[in-house]
Amino acid sequence: MNKSERPRPTQIVSAPCTVCGSADIFDLITVGDMPVYCNLLWPSKEGALAAARGDISMGFCRHCSHIFNRAFDPGFLEYTQDYENSLHFSPRFQSYANRLARRLVEQYDLHGKDIVEIGSGQGDFLAMLCELGGNRGVGFDPSYVDEGAENGRPKSLGSISFVRDYYSEKYADYPADFICSRHVLEHIPQPAQFLNLLRRVVGQRQQIVLFFEVPNVLYTVRQLGIWDIIYEHPSYFSPSSLATAFEQSGFHVLETNETFGGQFLTAEGQATDDAPAPPRVENVNQLVQDVAVFARNYRNKVSFWQERLAQIARQGQRAVVWGAGSKGVTFMNTLKSQDVIEYAVDINPRKKGMFISGSGQEIVPPVFLQSYRPDFVILMNPNYEKEIGGKLEALGLAAEILKA
Repeated sequence: MNKSERPRPTQIVSAPCTVCGSADIFDLITVGDMPVYCNLLWPSKEGALAAARGDISMGFCRHCSHIFNRAFDPGFLEYTQDYENSLHFSPRFQSYANRLARRLVEQYDLHGKDIVEIGSGQGDFLAMLCELGGNRGVGFDPSYVDEGAENGRPKSLGSISFVRDYYSEKYADYPADFICSRHVLEHIPQPAQFLNLLRRVVGQRQQIVLFFEVPNVLYTVRQLGIWDIIYEHPSYFSPSSLATAFEQSGFHVLETNETFGGQFLTAEGQATDDAPAPPRVENVNQLVQDVAVFARNYRNKVSFWQERLAQIARQGQRAVVWGAGSKGVTFMNTLKSQDVIEYAVDINPRKKGMFISGSGQEIVPPVFLQSYRPDFVILMNPNYEKEIGGKLEALGLAAEILKA
């Protein structure tokens, strides 16, 4: 049975917090009938339109400020080699990742060390860490595709190897001085359980540093980054809930930071034998107030874009979405945009000629716009406005950029 034929997830509305276990949950919003996979590449429009769907029922924990999908079905997702979510083709993102890698290498003296990356993708970030510090790396990811020596990445670096599997206790014997994981923890149904697993793996090797990066739910709630709400993410971390997850699992938090224009959240920690700290409560009261108005703001933003797209259609104008990642997929599926938007633009060459999960738009490279001549380019991430504006200018296009 293929993924598009799997049964629809069953809604579960009584689930406790997946970080602290509290049952004091405030219901935020429900988004129904969304594609289960945002970053699965579909080679045909028919397959994309038939993609499996599920419901998102976001709940807010008043105890630790964690936000999570109470309707998430943990048995529904399976990450394979058809999954593609690399952002490293963007110069803006590449610059950010490079600065981050340099900071980690310098701050934790990662020179000649063993590095494990959980959810390494194609190894872009792991390669940076190993190249900058002369380190040895092992990446764990079931979606890893061995592209061979042509890409100059894994096979040109004898110090890096990949395991096409989920990380688990059976890999506890792999040497590690530094364990990193970027944009993975939000995909794990029970993040506290996973961090407990890592604490068992670390054992008495308390010198090991953990580094995690996740989307920052404060950006989603306060800046209305609503297109980041996807089925693939059962968890949405605030600084408090991420720190709580670390501390409840036996790690001392060294620092947390909001990065990438506030869109990302990072946490670094080391194992401790101290008793688990109680859930962090700083800023929870403020976040309670923020989430109380989030549902109304969410509906208002969706209504605004429904009318904007209807106006574009009435005037016979053309619009494309720039960004065929999770934000673009959510935007096009939430707004049922198939009759208004024909194409999604993405610079990732692996996505060229593929189709958007759920809504079926074809993914095209930027050069396609020279012949298509859109009136509007809908920008899914404001962090890339300068980069995309420069590309449009280089292509000789005067399309107006609309920030989603």
